[in-house]
Formats: sequence, structure tokens, C-alpha cells
Amino acid sequence: MKFYCHPTCTTCKKAQKWLDERSVAYDWINLKETSLSKEEWIALIEQSDRPIKQFFNTSGQVYREKQLKDKVPNMTIEEAAELLASDGMLVKRPLAFDQKQVTVGFKEAEYETVWAN
Repeated sequence: MKFYCHPTCTTCKKAQKWLDERSVAYDWINLKETSLSKEEWIALIEQSDRPIKQFFNTSGQVYREKQLKDKVPNMTIEEAAELLASDGMLVKRPLAFDQKQVTVGFKEAEYETVWAN
């Protein structure tokens, strides 16, 4: 599993602790330093069947600065993917995925269903 997060994010730390306590293997990736490419974002969004907005950190400073509240709901997957690939701080975190499943943010019940061995 790929586990994209921000080193100082408390939600990411909670998710990481949850994974570690259950011995779930993952590759930890600093979202601020390493983002997915536009093509990878397109594939991930399509794989997940989630609304595009769920991939955005809607409470983040960059999201507000770029005034994306009214723009994101009308974006194509390609436009959203390009934006998400341009700045890791726009991404809702943690972002975890493997070949079959995708989780965005940390909800313990969802992690239990998706990532528990």
C-alpha cells in the first residue's frame, strides 16, 4: 500500500499509528515532497469511484487561497488531476491506496473495513 501523508499532520499520525498497531505494511510518502502525476491521479480517481471533491483538502489554506470551493465541483477529472498533482497541500490526507482500494482521510471504521488484515 502507498501511504501519502504530511509529516506534521495529526490525522496522518493517527492513521499511521493505526496501521502500525495492526502490522499493515505500507510505503510512507511525504505528500508535500512527492505527489502523484496527473496520469496517476486520473487513474486513482477513476479507480476509487469517489467524487472528485473528496480528494481535496477543503479546509486547507491553499484550497482557500485558490478559491476552489466553487471551482472543484465543476472540474473534469483531468482538471482536478492536474491541480492535485501541482501541490500536495491540496490533497486530503492521508491518502492510502493499493491496486484495489483507496481511502482518503482517516476514519477508523473505514480503515478497519479496507486495511485490516
